[in-house]
Formats: sequence, structure tokens, C-alpha cells
Amino acid sequence: MSEPELVVRFTEEDAARELRTEVRVGLTDSPKWLSPKWFYDAVGSDLFDQITVLPEYYQTRAEQQILQQRALEVAEITGAATLVELGSGSSEKTRLLLDALRKNETLERFVPLDVSGSALRAAVESIALDYPELHVRGVVDDFTSGLSALNAGAKRLVAFLGGTIGNLLPAERARFFAAVRAALRPGEWLLLGTDLVKDPDRLVRAYDDARGVTAEFNRNVLRVLNRELGADFEPENFRHVALWNAEHEWIEMRLRAQRPMRVGLPELGLTADFAEGEEIRTEVSAKFRHDRVRDELAVAGFELHRWWLDDAADFALSLAAAR
Repeated sequence: MSEPELVVRFTEEDAARELRTEVRVGLTDSPKWLSPKWFYDAVGSDLFDQITVLPEYYQTRAEQQILQQRALEVAEITGAATLVELGSGSSEKTRLLLDALRKNETLERFVPLDVSGSALRAAVESIALDYPELHVRGVVDDFTSGLSALNAGAKRLVAFLGGTIGNLLPAERARFFAAVRAALRPGEWLLLGTDLVKDPDRLVRAYDDARGVTAEFNRNVLRVLNRELGADFEPENFRHVALWNAEHEWIEMRLRAQRPMRVGLPELGLTADFAEGEEIRTEVSAKFRHDRVRDELAVAGFELHRWWLDDAADFALSLAAAR
């Protein structure tokens, strides 16, 4: 068994600097916004885990079903020796891919990339223990800027699962796809999970569940700012809002001020004023159609090779080859 590696390219100091910069820009913009990346402290990550098993939230189950049915096909088509995963490397979905590639007798290397050093360290140790023949090299970095990690390994398959691509705005998606393509050689592969356009009421329910877990997840970003920036947000005075934007075909999550408020952020030397009813946009979650995925990948230099759906046609897994 080779010792797993952990390469830190994005430190806690980098994260703190980025948080200060983004919050200053977002809360002085009009309308106000915050990045969804700041949801995921320990509490936020636990809340998201709870969301994935809610009856309203189908995405995780749908994607897992596709992988259960198609992972071996992915392995046979790609013949990948290196699996690069953007995001957590410890989930059951990851292991479905690892098991299929191992069964195909091509797998040599696993490179998980995640912004959370503690989460990635645990994932790397767990995978290395369960797959002792595998060379595991974890990279702590932001997937939107850390794609130089893809330079490690041969015959690479990059997996970007969970529908996370929908959190990027169209221009950000274009830059992301172009960066992935630039890091790959012709004939290497991208496996992409995308949630699909469907009944708006059903989509809204998936982001505004009856138990209120998603509402707590959304408000948690304010608690993160209170802790990290000395802010004095009163999260209970912000209402969780999820709505469907038909023009852009995405869900927006917002936090709506229930009364006029002045919030201090002493670490930034900033004061943010909120009128009653004023909102902070905290997340966009784009939903996709086949043609949009195909066309955006094509612009970046990928050819869509396979398009798989779950049984209910709620979610898609795309396999695309770098041209």
C-alpha cells in the first residue's frame, strides 16, 4: 500500500482572504449577493447531508441510480487509469466509479480535489485504506481555480458530480469548461452530473422542503459571517426564499430581511443596511436540457459521447470526450 498524498494549494489564510473579498463585493453590490461556497462549514455540510435524503430532494438519489446502472459502462468506454474528482472524494457515488474502474482493471490513480482540507484528508485516508493498490493524491484547492491538479496522471477521467455545475453562472460555466478542456489531452474524458428542467413547483419544493432544513442551510451562511467576520446578523430575521427564474431556467435561493436592519461587519470595516423585504441572493442552481449541455461542452472543445438519465428522467449524467 502506497502512502496517500495531500497537497495543500488553498490554505485557511487563502480562504479567509477570499471570504473577505467576496463578502465586501457582494454586500455592497445591488442587489446584494453571497457565494454559495460559504455555506459549507461543519454545520452547513451536516445540513446539506440531511437535505440529500429529504423526500423532496431527488438529485442525489437520481444520480446515484444512474451510476449504479452505468458506472461499468463508463469504465469500459474510458479505460481510465486516473480518476480525478472535483468535490468530495468519499461518497458512495465516488466508490461506484472506483469499483467499476478497478473491475475494468485500468485504475491506477485517484486525485480528489476539494476546498476543505479536513474533509479531503478524511476522504483520502478512507479511500487509501479501502483501495490499497491505488495511488491516492488529494489536492486542497478551489475547483474553479485549481485545475492544474489535473496534470497528474495518465488516461484521465474527470468527474464533476452532484449537479454542482449549476451553481456557476453561464460565463463562469464557460470558463470552467474551457479550463477543464485545457487541462486534458484529446481523448480524455469529463463525466458531468446535471439536474434537468422540470415542473417549477417540484423544483421549488426541492429547495424549500417542508421540514425547513434547506432554510436553516441557507441562513447558516449568515452564521458563518458572524463567526468569521465578527458580523452581527440575526439569521432568524431573514426568511428563506426559493424561486424559479423561468428566463434563465434556474432556481434562486435568497434571504429576505423581515424588518429594516443595519448589520456591522467589523472585520471588513463595513456596515450593510437592509430595507424590509430586501434580499440577498445566496445561490443559483441552473437546470439543464440536453442541447444546452451538448452546446456548452462543444464550445469548450468537448464532444458529448453518452447522455444517461435516471428512471424518472430527473437527472442526467453526461460523458464527453476532449477533442
